Formats: sequence, C-alpha cells, structure tokens
Amino acid sequence: MQSQNFVLKFQKELCETCPTYDCLTRCQYLNIDTKTAEREIRKLLNGEDSFVLHECVTCYACEEYCKRGNHPFYLITDLQEKKGILPAPKPIVKQWVNLGIPDKKDIPHFYGAEEPVISLCLFPDFVNSIRGKLFQGVSIVLGRHFFCNLVYLHFGKPSLIRERLPKIIENIASHGFKEVVFFHDECYSTFTSYADAYEIKVPFRPVHLFEYLYNRLKELKDEIKPLNVRIAYQRNCSTRLTPQKEHYLDKIFELLGVERVERKYDRENALCCGGIIRGLQKLDLFVEVQKKNVEDMKNAKAEYCVFNCPACYSSLAERVRKEGIKPIMLHQLCKLALREEPR
Repeated sequence: MQSQNFVLKFQKELCETCPTYDCLTRCQYLNIDTKTAEREIRKLLNGEDSFVLHECVTCYACEEYCKRGNHPFYLITDLQEKKGILPAPKPIVKQWVNLGIPDKKDIPHFYGAEEPVISLCLFPDFVNSIRGKLFQGVSIVLGRHFFCNLVYLHFGKPSLIRERLPKIIENIASHGFKEVVFFHDECYSTFTSYADAYEIKVPFRPVHLFEYLYNRLKELKDEIKPLNVRIAYQRNCSTRLTPQKEHYLDKIFELLGVERVERKYDRENALCCGGIIRGLQKLDLFVEVQKKNVEDMKNAKAEYCVFNCPACYSSLAERVRKEGIKPIMLHQLCKLALREEPR
C-alpha cells in the first residue's frame, strides 16, 4: 500500500513564542537548559540537524510537557526519519518493521464478534484473562490486522504508521463496530492522538481500557472487596499522548480501595520502564533508569506495582519482584478485588 500524504498539524509560531520550552527542558534523559532548548527548537523548526534527534530515547514525554498541543515528539520522529537517523541499530529496526506484517496465523475478520469488543493488539497471552464478571459478554479481536503500529515512533519509522493505519482502521470498521475498547494504551493513543495529529479519519469511537474498567466496576460496585494495599503505578510511554483519560485511573483505584503511593517518578514525572531504552542499546541508561524507578517504589513502601502496558510489565516485572514488590496488570488487580483469579 502506498503511503498517503498525511501531514502533521503543527504551528511553528507556537514554538517560536513558547515562554518555557518545557518539551526539552523537562526531558529526564537529556540535560537541556532553557537557552540550549531555545536554540535546538529553532533548529528543529527549520528542519536542521540537532543533537536532540540523535539522543532522544523516544519516551514520548515531550508530547505531554507541551501544553500548547503542538506535537513536538511527532516533529522529532518525522525529522529522524527524514534525515535517516535511526534511534536503534539497523538490524533491530528491521526486525520490528517485519513484526507488523500479517502472516497466515492472523485473521482479518472475526465473524460473530459483537460489541462490546476489546482489541488485544498483539497480545494473545492475555486472551484467557479477558473473562469473568469484569468482561462478561465481551468479544475479542487481535492480531496484526489490528496492530496499531505506533511502536515505530521508537524506531525512526513513523511513515510506516501512516502507511499501514488506513488499512488497519478499515479492518476494524468492516466489523461495523461503533465503539472499540483498546486493551493496549498504544492502540488507543494511535486512534486518538496520532490519527488526529495527521488528520486520519477514524469511523468508530476508541474507548480506553480505563474507561471500560471504571464503568464496569461501578456496575459491580457491591461485589468489590477493598484490597487495602499500597500500589505504585508504572505509566507507559504512549499514555503521554492521551493524558486526558488518566482521571479514570484514580477513580478505579478509589473503587478498588487501594492507595496510589506518593513518589517522585509518577504522573508527569514518570520514568520509562526501560524496555525501549534497552531496545535502543542504551544499556547503561537502561540500568540507571530502572534502578531509580524501582528504588522510588520501594522507598514509597509500595506493595504492588501496577502496569497498564504489557510491554512495561515484560520489561520491569522481574526487577520489581526482586525488591519484594508484586507486579500485576491493572485488569488483574480489578479481578482480585472481585475475588476472581487474576490470570
């Protein structure tokens, strides 16, 4: 399929008049003062090379730090690709590019799938966990025909997202769904933030898993047994693209009777799980980031580390477990409160 000419909605003058340059000065992986930030932003606006393009760890956070909605991270990834700057070694990029191509195991149409429907993206290991009271009557779709491809923001290949996304949207829309719940935050952020930024039309309403869980827990409120535990929450990178749904998370924790511990690396100040930093072969930084993050959870006396992203779980679960903190996915925590096997 040929890539359509989707252009980023970006207003240069918003950056030129920015009083803070928060997108760069708040970066937790690049040490950039205001004067340097102003200089490097102007380079990026003019399409020039900048050390930012080479040293960015692709954590997405600058999208959230920009309070003017001007998509600095999407600009950075577009420039990386335009200049042939690959954040990761070429063999790793190639491996990831091939990952998104459907093969014979992938099903393009799930006949009989009805709303409410959950897209599991590329995480078949969680099929058996989408059961019980929490997911009663829910249909599942998954596989590469539904894979959002947003991961290519990490690898300097954003045009692949725009090339493949119209067909993925078509695959989902062909089922006639009016709403689709997205299990993976990256999918939700693709069909909301990224699609909107490039004016790609989405003919169904993307529903975040937080919203689904909150509404379902309210229906099951009388069956919830408060957990009374202290939890640390590990924010994933793509949630930076859609922070407007975060309020559901605190409401979920309130319903479950858990305490989200106060700690340094939470909310807008969250640290990457380290997985993508390791993938970019920045191994010393990977070790440092995970150490700071887990020590912060431990100092806050967290009993559980709650994940929303399966990739974050894969990257960090063993590390937190070694420190005596129990790793658990958010929907599994909800099932615990309903006295169901989390699985």
